[in-house]
Amino acid sequence: MRVLGVESSCDETGVALYDTEGGLLGHAVHSQVDMHEAYGGVVPELASRDHIRRMVPLLRRVLAEAGSSLEELDAIAYTAGPGLAGALLVGASFATALGMARGIPVLPVHHLEGHLLSPLLSRNPPQFPFVALLVSGGHTQLMRVSGVGDYELLGESLDDAAGEAFDKTAKLLGLGYPGGPALATLAESGRPGRFKLPRPMLHSHDLDFSFSGLKTAVLTAVRERPLTESDKADLAFEFQEAVTDVLAAKSLSALATCRLDRLVVAGGVGANRRLRNRLDERAAKSGARVFYPELELCTDNGAMIAFCGAQRLLAGAVAGSDGKFAVRPRWPLAEC
Repeated sequence: MRVLGVESSCDETGVALYDTEGGLLGHAVHSQVDMHEAYGGVVPELASRDHIRRMVPLLRRVLAEAGSSLEELDAIAYTAGPGLAGALLVGASFATALGMARGIPVLPVHHLEGHLLSPLLSRNPPQFPFVALLVSGGHTQLMRVSGVGDYELLGESLDDAAGEAFDKTAKLLGLGYPGGPALATLAESGRPGRFKLPRPMLHSHDLDFSFSGLKTAVLTAVRERPLTESDKADLAFEFQEAVTDVLAAKSLSALATCRLDRLVVAGGVGANRRLRNRLDERAAKSGARVFYPELELCTDNGAMIAFCGAQRLLAGAVAGSDGKFAVRPRWPLAEC
Protein backbone atom coordinates (compact mmCIF):
# COMPACT_ATOMS: atom_id res chain seq x y z
CA MET A 1 0.00 0.00 0.00
CA ARG A 2 1.38 3.38 -1.03
CA VAL A 3 0.37 6.35 1.10
CA LEU A 4 1.06 9.99 0.29
CA GLY A 5 1.67 12.20 3.33
CA VAL A 6 0.96 15.94 3.41
CA GLU A 7 2.16 18.19 6.26
CA SER A 8 1.35 21.90 6.56
CA SER A 9 0.71 22.56 10.26
CA CYS A 10 3.04 25.54 10.67
CA ASP A 11 6.04 26.81 8.68
CA GLU A 12 7.24 23.70 6.86
CA THR A 13 5.54 22.23 3.82
CA GLY A 14 6.16 18.51 3.64
CA VAL A 15 5.17 15.84 1.13
CA ALA A 16 6.27 12.21 1.22
CA LEU A 17 5.44 8.80 -0.20
CA TYR A 18 5.55 5.72 2.02
CA ASP A 19 5.10 2.13 0.89
CA THR A 20 4.18 -0.49 3.50
CA GLU A 21 6.50 -2.98 1.79
CA GLY A 22 9.19 -0.75 0.30
CA GLY A 23 9.43 1.84 3.11
CA LEU A 24 9.96 5.55 2.53
CA LEU A 25 10.20 6.05 -1.22
CA GLY A 26 10.65 9.82 -1.28
CA HIS A 27 10.08 12.94 0.76
CA ALA A 28 10.67 16.66 0.43
CA VAL A 29 10.33 19.60 2.82
CA HIS A 30 10.29 23.32 2.19
CA SER A 31 11.11 25.50 5.20
CA GLN A 32 9.73 29.03 5.48
CA VAL A 33 12.44 30.15 7.91
CA ASP A 34 13.94 32.72 5.53
CA MET A 35 10.53 34.26 4.84
CA HIS A 36 9.57 34.62 8.51
CA GLU A 37 13.01 35.75 9.70
CA ALA A 38 12.26 39.39 8.93
CA TYR A 39 9.32 39.28 11.36
CA GLY A 40 11.05 37.39 14.16
CA GLY A 41 8.46 34.60 14.11
CA VAL A 42 5.83 32.82 12.05
CA VAL A 43 3.21 35.04 10.37
CA PRO A 44 0.17 32.73 9.90
CA GLU A 45 -1.23 34.40 6.76
CA LEU A 46 2.15 34.33 5.01
CA ALA A 47 2.63 30.72 6.05
CA SER A 48 -0.71 29.68 4.54
CA ARG A 49 -0.03 31.44 1.25
CA ASP A 50 3.39 29.87 0.95
CA HIS A 51 2.00 26.38 1.58
CA ILE A 52 -0.29 26.89 -1.42
CA ARG A 53 2.68 27.75 -3.65
CA ARG A 54 4.75 24.74 -2.57
CA MET A 55 2.31 21.83 -2.60
CA VAL A 56 2.27 20.92 -6.30
CA PRO A 57 6.04 21.37 -6.90
CA LEU A 58 6.83 19.24 -3.83
CA LEU A 59 4.38 16.55 -4.93
CA ARG A 60 6.01 16.37 -8.37
CA ARG A 61 9.45 16.25 -6.79
CA VAL A 62 8.52 13.37 -4.47
CA LEU A 63 6.86 11.33 -7.21
CA ALA A 64 9.92 11.79 -9.42
CA GLU A 65 12.25 10.77 -6.58
CA ALA A 66 10.14 7.68 -5.89
CA GLY A 67 9.76 6.80 -9.55
CA SER A 68 6.03 6.67 -8.96
CA SER A 69 2.87 8.30 -10.26
CA LEU A 70 -0.49 9.52 -8.99
CA GLU A 71 -2.10 6.40 -10.42
CA GLU A 72 -0.09 4.24 -8.00
CA LEU A 73 -1.34 5.96 -4.85
CA ASP A 74 -3.59 3.89 -2.60
CA ALA A 75 -4.38 6.53 0.04
CA ILE A 76 -3.50 10.02 1.22
CA ALA A 77 -2.83 11.15 4.80
CA TYR A 78 -2.76 14.78 5.87
CA THR A 79 -2.11 16.69 9.09
CA ALA A 80 -5.48 17.72 10.49
CA GLY A 81 -4.10 19.29 13.69
CA PRO A 82 -2.92 20.69 15.94
CA GLY A 83 -1.43 23.72 14.21
CA LEU A 84 -2.26 27.01 12.53
CA ALA A 85 -5.82 26.89 11.20
CA GLY A 86 -5.09 28.47 7.82
CA ALA A 87 -1.98 26.39 7.24
CA LEU A 88 -3.81 23.18 8.15
CA LEU A 89 -6.62 24.03 5.74
CA VAL A 90 -4.18 24.23 2.83
CA GLY A 91 -2.89 20.70 3.37
CA ALA A 92 -6.32 19.29 4.17
CA SER A 93 -7.99 20.77 1.08
CA PHE A 94 -5.08 19.77 -1.16
CA ALA A 95 -5.10 16.17 0.09
CA THR A 96 -8.90 15.90 -0.11
CA ALA A 97 -9.09 17.30 -3.63
CA LEU A 98 -6.34 14.97 -4.82
CA GLY A 99 -8.05 12.02 -3.16
CA MET A 100 -11.35 12.83 -4.84
CA ALA A 101 -9.65 13.21 -8.22
CA ARG A 102 -8.02 9.81 -7.85
CA GLY A 103 -10.95 8.13 -6.11
CA ILE A 104 -8.84 6.98 -3.15
CA PRO A 105 -9.37 7.30 0.62
CA VAL A 106 -8.07 10.31 2.55
CA LEU A 107 -7.12 10.06 6.24
CA PRO A 108 -6.68 12.90 8.78
CA VAL A 109 -3.62 12.43 11.01
CA HIS A 110 -2.68 13.94 14.36
CA HIS A 111 0.56 15.93 14.03
CA LEU A 112 1.93 14.78 17.39
CA GLU A 113 1.17 11.14 16.62
CA GLY A 114 3.29 11.57 13.51
CA HIS A 115 6.18 12.78 15.65
CA LEU A 116 5.65 9.97 18.16
CA LEU A 117 5.92 7.31 15.47
CA SER A 118 8.66 8.97 13.39
CA PRO A 119 11.53 7.03 15.05
CA LEU A 120 9.95 3.86 13.62
CA LEU A 121 11.13 5.12 10.23
CA SER A 122 14.75 4.86 11.36
CA ARG A 123 17.11 2.15 10.16
CA ASN A 124 17.07 0.66 13.66
CA PRO A 125 13.56 1.30 14.99
CA PRO A 126 12.45 0.69 18.59
CA GLN A 127 9.98 -2.00 19.56
CA PHE A 128 6.74 -1.35 21.46
CA PRO A 129 6.25 -0.50 24.25
CA PHE A 130 8.46 2.52 24.91
CA VAL A 131 8.47 5.90 26.61
CA ALA A 132 8.45 8.85 24.23
CA LEU A 133 9.76 12.33 24.96
CA LEU A 134 7.96 14.64 22.57
CA VAL A 135 9.84 17.93 22.69
CA SER A 136 9.24 20.76 20.23
CA GLY A 137 8.40 24.43 19.94
CA GLY A 138 4.80 23.84 20.89
CA HIS A 139 4.84 20.72 23.06
CA THR A 140 6.83 19.01 25.79
CA GLN A 141 5.26 15.72 26.81
CA LEU A 142 6.21 12.30 28.11
CA MET A 143 4.08 9.46 26.77
CA ARG A 144 3.92 5.72 27.29
CA VAL A 145 3.50 4.26 23.80
CA SER A 146 2.22 0.68 23.80
CA GLY A 147 1.29 0.53 20.13
CA VAL A 148 -0.20 2.54 17.28
CA GLY A 149 -3.05 4.54 18.81
CA ASP A 150 -2.30 3.33 22.34
CA TYR A 151 -0.80 6.33 24.18
CA GLU A 152 -0.78 7.30 27.84
CA LEU A 153 0.17 10.82 28.89
CA LEU A 154 2.68 10.67 31.74
CA GLY A 155 3.55 14.35 32.07
CA GLU A 156 3.66 17.61 30.14
CA SER A 157 4.71 21.23 30.36
CA LEU A 158 2.46 23.35 32.53
CA ASP A 159 3.43 26.52 30.66
CA ASP A 160 6.09 27.11 27.98
CA ALA A 161 7.25 24.17 25.89
CA ALA A 162 11.00 23.56 25.85
CA GLY A 163 11.35 24.76 22.27
CA GLU A 164 9.32 27.87 23.06
CA ALA A 165 11.62 28.61 26.00
CA PHE A 166 14.64 28.23 23.71
CA ASP A 167 13.16 30.69 21.21
CA LYS A 168 12.14 33.26 23.83
CA THR A 169 15.52 33.07 25.55
CA ALA A 170 17.29 33.49 22.22
CA LYS A 171 15.25 36.66 21.64
CA LEU A 172 16.29 38.00 25.06
CA LEU A 173 19.92 37.45 24.03
CA GLY A 174 19.40 39.29 20.75
CA LEU A 175 19.81 36.22 18.57
CA GLY A 176 18.21 35.69 15.18
CA TYR A 177 15.27 33.55 14.09
CA PRO A 178 14.82 30.65 14.54
CA GLY A 179 16.10 31.17 18.06
CA GLY A 180 16.52 27.61 19.29
CA PRO A 181 19.28 26.52 16.88
CA ALA A 182 20.97 29.93 17.21
CA LEU A 183 21.08 29.61 21.00
CA ALA A 184 22.43 26.05 20.80
CA THR A 185 25.21 27.23 18.49
CA LEU A 186 26.11 30.11 20.80
CA ALA A 187 26.12 27.76 23.82
CA GLU A 188 28.92 25.74 22.24
CA SER A 189 31.35 28.59 22.98
CA GLY A 190 30.01 29.22 26.49
CA ARG A 191 31.77 28.46 29.77
CA PRO A 192 30.25 26.59 32.72
CA GLY A 193 29.87 28.21 36.13
CA ARG A 194 29.53 31.85 35.06
CA PHE A 195 25.76 31.91 35.65
CA LYS A 196 23.46 29.90 37.87
CA LEU A 197 19.95 29.17 36.63
CA PRO A 198 17.21 27.08 38.26
CA ARG A 199 16.17 23.58 37.18
CA PRO A 200 12.36 24.02 37.40
CA MET A 201 10.39 21.08 38.83
CA LEU A 202 13.46 18.86 38.85
CA HIS A 203 12.44 17.52 42.27
CA SER A 204 8.67 17.82 41.93
CA HIS A 205 8.15 14.03 42.23
CA ASP A 206 6.04 13.97 39.08
CA LEU A 207 6.69 13.97 35.34
CA ASP A 208 5.47 17.48 34.52
CA PHE A 209 7.63 20.34 33.27
CA SER A 210 7.75 24.12 33.64
CA PHE A 211 10.08 26.41 31.71
CA SER A 212 8.56 29.89 32.06
CA GLY A 213 10.43 30.54 35.32
CA LEU A 214 13.71 29.61 33.66
CA LYS A 215 13.02 32.16 30.95
CA THR A 216 12.30 34.76 33.64
CA ALA A 217 15.61 33.98 35.33
CA VAL A 218 17.39 34.67 32.04
CA LEU A 219 15.49 37.97 31.73
CA THR A 220 16.68 38.94 35.22
CA ALA A 221 20.29 38.16 34.29
CA VAL A 222 20.00 40.20 31.10
CA ARG A 223 18.63 43.23 32.98
CA GLU A 224 21.25 43.17 35.73
CA ARG A 225 23.98 44.59 33.52
CA PRO A 226 24.94 44.96 29.86
CA LEU A 227 26.13 41.59 28.57
CA THR A 228 29.22 41.11 26.45
CA GLU A 229 29.21 38.52 23.68
CA SER A 230 31.15 36.25 26.02
CA ASP A 231 28.52 36.75 28.73
CA LYS A 232 25.76 35.84 26.29
CA ALA A 233 27.56 32.63 25.32
CA ASP A 234 27.98 31.69 28.98
CA LEU A 235 24.32 32.42 29.72
CA ALA A 236 23.22 30.41 26.67
CA PHE A 237 25.38 27.52 27.88
CA GLU A 238 23.80 27.55 31.34
CA PHE A 239 20.29 27.84 29.93
CA GLN A 240 20.81 24.85 27.67
CA GLU A 241 22.29 22.87 30.56
CA ALA A 242 19.26 23.66 32.72
CA VAL A 243 16.75 22.56 30.09
CA THR A 244 18.59 19.38 29.17
CA ASP A 245 19.13 18.52 32.85
CA VAL A 246 15.38 18.61 33.46
CA LEU A 247 14.42 16.81 30.24
CA ALA A 248 16.92 14.02 30.86
CA ALA A 249 16.00 13.56 34.53
CA LYS A 250 12.26 13.43 33.86
CA SER A 251 12.71 11.06 30.91
CA LEU A 252 14.71 8.59 32.99
CA SER A 253 12.14 8.86 35.79
CA ALA A 254 9.43 8.03 33.26
CA LEU A 255 11.32 4.91 32.19
CA ALA A 256 11.61 3.83 35.82
CA THR A 257 7.93 4.52 36.48
CA CYS A 258 6.87 2.46 33.46
CA ARG A 259 9.53 -0.20 34.08
CA LEU A 260 10.74 0.13 30.50
CA ASP A 261 14.23 0.47 29.03
CA ARG A 262 13.47 2.10 25.67
CA LEU A 263 13.19 5.89 25.28
CA VAL A 264 12.17 7.51 22.02
CA VAL A 265 12.87 11.21 21.41
CA ALA A 266 10.79 13.06 18.83
CA GLY A 267 10.19 16.67 17.81
CA GLY A 268 12.39 19.52 16.67
CA VAL A 269 14.26 19.98 19.97
CA GLY A 270 15.22 16.32 19.68
CA ALA A 271 17.85 17.45 17.18
CA ASN A 272 19.70 19.37 19.93
CA ARG A 273 23.11 17.74 20.30
CA ARG A 274 23.53 18.54 23.98
CA LEU A 275 20.16 16.96 24.76
CA ARG A 276 21.11 13.84 22.84
CA ASN A 277 24.44 13.58 24.64
CA ARG A 278 22.82 14.09 28.03
CA LEU A 279 20.14 11.49 27.38
CA ASP A 280 22.64 8.96 26.06
CA GLU A 281 24.87 9.44 29.12
CA ARG A 282 22.02 9.06 31.59
CA ALA A 283 20.47 6.12 29.76
CA ALA A 284 23.77 4.23 29.56
CA LYS A 285 24.14 4.42 33.34
CA SER A 286 20.71 2.90 33.88
CA GLY A 287 20.92 0.25 31.17
CA ALA A 288 18.36 1.97 28.94
CA ARG A 289 18.57 2.80 25.26
CA VAL A 290 17.55 5.97 23.44
CA PHE A 291 16.15 6.05 19.91
CA TYR A 292 16.07 9.13 17.68
CA PRO A 293 14.65 9.75 14.22
CA GLU A 294 17.16 10.90 11.62
CA LEU A 295 17.84 14.62 11.91
CA GLU A 296 15.88 15.38 8.75
CA LEU A 297 12.83 13.77 10.35
CA CYS A 298 13.01 15.67 13.65
CA THR A 299 11.33 18.78 12.30
CA ASP A 300 7.87 18.77 10.70
CA ASN A 301 7.78 16.59 7.58
CA GLY A 302 5.46 14.62 5.35
CA ALA A 303 7.26 11.32 5.94
CA MET A 304 5.96 10.97 9.48
CA ILE A 305 2.43 11.77 8.30
CA ALA A 306 2.57 9.23 5.48
CA PHE A 307 3.95 6.58 7.85
CA CYS A 308 1.42 7.35 10.57
CA GLY A 309 -1.42 7.23 8.04
CA ALA A 310 -0.21 3.89 6.71
CA GLN A 311 -0.02 2.40 10.21
CA ARG A 312 -3.51 3.66 11.01
CA LEU A 313 -4.90 2.13 7.82
CA LEU A 314 -3.18 -1.19 8.50
CA ALA A 315 -4.76 -1.12 11.96
CA GLY A 316 -8.21 -0.79 10.41
CA ALA A 317 -8.81 2.96 10.44
CA VAL A 318 -11.61 4.13 8.17
CA ALA A 319 -10.59 6.85 5.73
CA GLY A 320 -13.03 9.23 4.09
CA SER A 321 -13.71 9.40 0.37
CA ASP A 322 -16.67 11.79 0.25
CA GLY A 323 -14.71 15.03 -0.06
CA LYS A 324 -15.50 16.22 3.44
CA PHE A 325 -12.69 17.37 5.72
CA ALA A 326 -12.07 19.35 8.88
CA VAL A 327 -9.05 20.65 10.76
CA ARG A 328 -8.48 20.90 14.50
CA PRO A 329 -6.00 23.66 15.45
CA ARG A 330 -6.30 22.44 19.04
CA TRP A 331 -6.43 18.68 19.28
CA PRO A 332 -5.32 16.82 22.43
CA LEU A 333 -3.50 13.62 21.55
CA ALA A 334 -5.67 11.78 24.09
CA GLU A 335 -8.62 12.33 21.72
CA CYS A 336 -6.77 10.85 18.76
